[in-house]
Amino acid sequence: MEELRITTRKLTPKMNLACQILASFLLIFVFYIKGEVLETKLVWGALGHDFDLDSAGFQMNAKIDHIRWEKGKTKVAELKTGILKDTHGKYNISTNGFLKIKHLMMNDSDIYKVAIYDKDGKSVLRRNYQLKIQEKVSTPKILWSCGNQSLTCEITSGTDPTLMLYVNQTMIKNLLNMTIVQWNWTSQQEMTVSCTAKNEVSQKREEKIINCSEKGLDIYLIVGICGGGTIFIIFMTLLIFYINKRKKQNSRRNDEELGPRAHRVTTKEKGRKPRQFPGSTPPNPAVSQPPPPPSHRAQAPCHRPPPPSHRVQHHQQKKPPAPSATQVHQQKGPPLPRPRVQPKPPHGATESS
Repeated sequence: MEELRITTRKLTPKMNLACQILASFLLIFVFYIKGEVLETKLVWGALGHDFDLDSAGFQMNAKIDHIRWEKGKTKVAELKTGILKDTHGKYNISTNGFLKIKHLMMNDSDIYKVAIYDKDGKSVLRRNYQLKIQEKVSTPKILWSCGNQSLTCEITSGTDPTLMLYVNQTMIKNLLNMTIVQWNWTSQQEMTVSCTAKNEVSQKREEKIINCSEKGLDIYLIVGICGGGTIFIIFMTLLIFYINKRKKQNSRRNDEELGPRAHRVTTKEKGRKPRQFPGSTPPNPAVSQPPPPPSHRAQAPCHRPPPPSHRVQHHQQKKPPAPSATQVHQQKGPPLPRPRVQPKPPHGATESS
């Protein structure tokens, strides 16, 4: 047992020395890896804007002779002995050693490396930058409805935006990678609402004061009033058109009924016996003219005229001719009396006288 204890005590210092060496190598390796990671810096650029890649902690002096910038494995700009080379029109190196990139595009996202040397060729600075491009966010628009008691905040552009909604300076919504945020409230008191949109390259804010305590015209009420007015105007227009149409039909029907009546009245007037006017010629002069006065001369028996009764009957059997249209239109005033036909005295009375 004593021998074993002595052996253990002798071996322990050797094992401690090996562990110390291994730990030293591990610490050196960890510090080396840690230093390499810190040399890569993440930077953000705005889409469509110029951007400067600056060498933080570096001061340009007269000993600096050579500055070289690379994108990935491609050299994009070089400044050697004060002469600028290989800029490709898009890149430039400033007097402070910054890399200027014109009008950033999405394909400009990459790892950029810078190496700075002095006149003796000694490395002064080596650093890597990881450049990422984002589109700037637009100004938020706040819309609300007092009828529904709802609010909406929305943006139209921006890469990976974050929307934050504040009510009376208290955050109530915080949404990542969203372009719209909605919120409903229950209080009728006045409140101040602000909406903030941001990403790594921009930040925009909008603020509104909402007061729904006063009863005002809501958008739906306005739409309802306009729609009702439109329907009323259309109804009145159709009603007026219908009334005018009925009037035209009634007047046309009356004209059609008056036509046959006028035709019948004209036919009846034509069928009536015409009346004689003063100064007009009687249709039958034989009837209208009085008989000649009796002659005192003795007449022969063979030429005795017929009795007056037979002569009157003979004249009454003859019908007067139909009156002409001119005589019908000239009938005005009361009819004139016809002259009475005086019978001739008998032949015997004449002889006795």
